Amino acid sequence: MTAAGDQEQAIMGFLMSKSMDANFKKQQEFMLHNGRLQMERQILMQNQMRERQMAMQIAWSREFLKYFGTFFTVAAVGLTVGAVRRRRPALFAPIVPLGFIMAYQMDSAYGTLIYRMRGEAEGIMASERDRLALPQGTPTFDSIEKARRAQSSLTSLLER
Repeated sequence: MTAAGDQEQAIMGFLMSKSMDANFKKQQEFMLHNGRLQMERQILMQNQMRERQMAMQIAWSREFLKYFGTFFTVAAVGLTVGAVRRRRPALFAPIVPLGFIMAYQMDSAYGTLIYRMRGEAEGIMASERDRLALPQGTPTFDSIEKARRAQSSLTSLLER
């Protein structure tokens, strides 16, 4: 080979290297963008699942309130009539705890209980962070993989 040939190869190699670097950088940007999109979708999906679960919980409270409200009304009327007719004020006693349960269910279904709970939760997260620690710490990829391998009869491609 001649010096001119070596120089041509060096220039071609440099140009190819520059082109490969540009492609590599574009690939990295694409992967970063794709990862960000995937994470945003995952966050949105988890939030929608949380909202649906909360809606189901509120709906359950409202449905329970209908049944408990009916029971409470019948029990209160029956106990009141019995207490007045028999002149036994002790028959009023069950109305007090049942009234507290009824008030709690009404607050849960239609009141501000959820807002007070959220405020309390925010306070715990701000000033009592140590209470939120998980047993054995936050799960890691390795701990999840270890558990998966222990439960799975299939081996991954990396383990073969």
